[in-house]
Amino acid sequence: MLDLARPVSEEELRRLSELNPGYQWERSPEGRLWVSPTGGESGRRSLQLAYQLARWNEERGLGVVFDSSTGFKFPDGSILSPDAAFVEREAWEALSEAEREGFPPLAPKAVFEVRSASQDPEELRAKMGIYLRNGVLLGVLVDPYARAVEVFRPGKPPLRLEGVERVSLDPELPGFALSLPPLW
Repeated sequence: MLDLARPVSEEELRRLSELNPGYQWERSPEGRLWVSPTGGESGRRSLQLAYQLARWNEERGLGVVFDSSTGFKFPDGSILSPDAAFVEREAWEALSEAEREGFPPLAPKAVFEVRSASQDPEELRAKMGIYLRNGVLLGVLVDPYARAVEVFRPGKPPLRLEGVERVSLDPELPGFALSLPPLW
């Protein structure tokens, strides 16, 4: 986490991302910068999760799936890049072309985070809170080190599951069950 003399603008964040490929730049609601490079296992796990989500969406055509390189601009001013995200088609199509090209100003319906070795689970839980406060309806935190998954929904306590191979994410993602063994 970087505490700078002033909050970084959206354009500055975009430029940092362009100049520093391979790093994930995010802006907290307070204007702090979070930066982390993706290691091999983290990249593999995130891609596997995004692949499962994209395959499910291809079969149903309900929306658009994004990988970890996409930053979303949330109502509180934060710009966050979940490891994978799902946006309903109507919400995506309601954006202008300029909004689609930049950091989309919307809350995805569902976001996914896969813990890396360098990440503190409490920081990721706090990030899930930011997502939910900004309109995300489903947050999924996969912790391959604990072989656990936590499912977050607004107004409900997180559901923690250990020792399971699949997690159904109905009703938010109808018919989608996340297969966990490829993420371990």
